[in-house]
Amino acid sequence: MGIEYATNGDVSIAYETFGTGGEPLLLVLGIDYQMVWWNDAFCRRLVDAGFHVARYDNRDTGLSTHFPHQAAGSPWKVLARAPYTMADMAGDGLAVMDALGWSAAHVLGGTSAIAQAMALLHPQRVRGLTLCMSMPATAGPLRALRYLKFGVFKEIRKLPRPVTPQEHVEYLVATYRLQASPGYPFPEEWVREVAALSHHRAPHDPRTTQRHLAAGRATRLPPLSGITAPTLVVSGAEDPMVKPSGGRDLAAQIPGAQFVEYPGVGHDLPEGIWDDVIARMPRTAAIT
Repeated sequence: MGIEYATNGDVSIAYETFGTGGEPLLLVLGIDYQMVWWNDAFCRRLVDAGFHVARYDNRDTGLSTHFPHQAAGSPWKVLARAPYTMADMAGDGLAVMDALGWSAAHVLGGTSAIAQAMALLHPQRVRGLTLCMSMPATAGPLRALRYLKFGVFKEIRKLPRPVTPQEHVEYLVATYRLQASPGYPFPEEWVREVAALSHHRAPHDPRTTQRHLAAGRATRLPPLSGITAPTLVVSGAEDPMVKPSGGRDLAAQIPGAQFVEYPGVGHDLPEGIWDDVIARMPRTAAIT
């Protein structure tokens, strides 16, 4: 299936699906990353495991609606005037589900507070939840800082600022390499292919990062103890961005959640753990 579009108010959300007739599964990424960063081969592996998979571009990324640049000002001022909220972004995922006729689905989130927001704000729509590379979305700013590792952000800032299209692709490759799993082969060919595709679809705009962060600050979520969906939390022992304690605390706050920490895994999902993660994901009867 090619690119389709769902609508949430005035916002158009680009999505695509893999497979048919399986258990509905919505893939949700966090800040900045377009849906193409969900590996196609991983999506097909999920289909083989019995899922009907949908992935989508968050608003302000990829082929979904982009928002106009705000007046010049510091990033802190941008954070103070969010043009949309985390609740709006959670609604975008629900709009994709509606377009597919899914009353409920399993949700797989990658570094995604949005997936947590869906399960908290719309529990009847989420039948199972898998959270990867994540920390509690309900943590305040000070607590959130305790979960982060800052060395990789310093390394990213050292990268040459891209100007040409090829430099933008190289920047994306270098950024992904800094967060990739040290215990697994770096998927150079795939990363370069997706980096080029991502830049072609919609060049990265750092102001999108600011607006996504502002969306999180503009939404006050209820406690994670309100999540009723069966939940799996996945962390990498070598994640250079989010400490495993972020995943452990996330799982501890969700009733009955299972936590698994993979040695040698960074801030990504290397192919070597796909089958194990899929086998651990909560399953329910197929929902249409």
